Amino acid sequence: MKIGVLGTGTVGSTLASKLVALGHEVRMGAREANNAKAKAWAESAGRGASAGDFADAAAFGEIVLSCTLGEKAVEALRAAKAENLRGKVVVDVSNPLDFSRGMPRVLTGSAGESLGEQIQQALPDARVVKALNTVNAGVMVDPRRVGGESDLFLCGNDAAAKTRVAALLKELGWTRIHDLGPIVSARGMEAYLLFWLTLMGAFKTADFNVRIVRGES
Repeated sequence: MKIGVLGTGTVGSTLASKLVALGHEVRMGAREANNAKAKAWAESAGRGASAGDFADAAAFGEIVLSCTLGEKAVEALRAAKAENLRGKVVVDVSNPLDFSRGMPRVLTGSAGESLGEQIQQALPDARVVKALNTVNAGVMVDPRRVGGESDLFLCGNDAAAKTRVAALLKELGWTRIHDLGPIVSARGMEAYLLFWLTLMGAFKTADFNVRIVRGES
């Protein structure tokens, strides 16, 4: 499969490298086509890896992963151009965290609205799925590193898009994937990050995840 990855940071490069290793063709997109980090990644990741700007990566990918900082996500997707994303599955991995005021972090944006919803509103012809935002980059591509099976969540308005994303997540090693419903559920998935950051501070590591335990009804 051809996959576009928007973002050159830890999340983008970790996911992109894993997807290349799994046999996918991946184009990493940056603000500028000659971005040094994107070019270096493409040269080191091996066959199937390439680099370009946001629009290049969006046009290339059958599925597009949005892995920029949350505060830059909508801007990056607009730079990727709506026509390059029309009808495509866009996986929103970003979190709307405000880094300007130190710790503890707070969420950006208006109260009662998620970044996932903002992206779907900005790209009404794309099929936005929120996923992978509740774990760190290392766990995203290696769920077993936290020991045993743990849970991952996704949401979005398009059932077929969620099925396609779930299949990709299974390639990454995830077996317990929960569909939380429409894109409005991204509000809860993003708000969880505040608790996730609290746990990271207490545990002194980002290598952890949750498992949902339910009683019999």
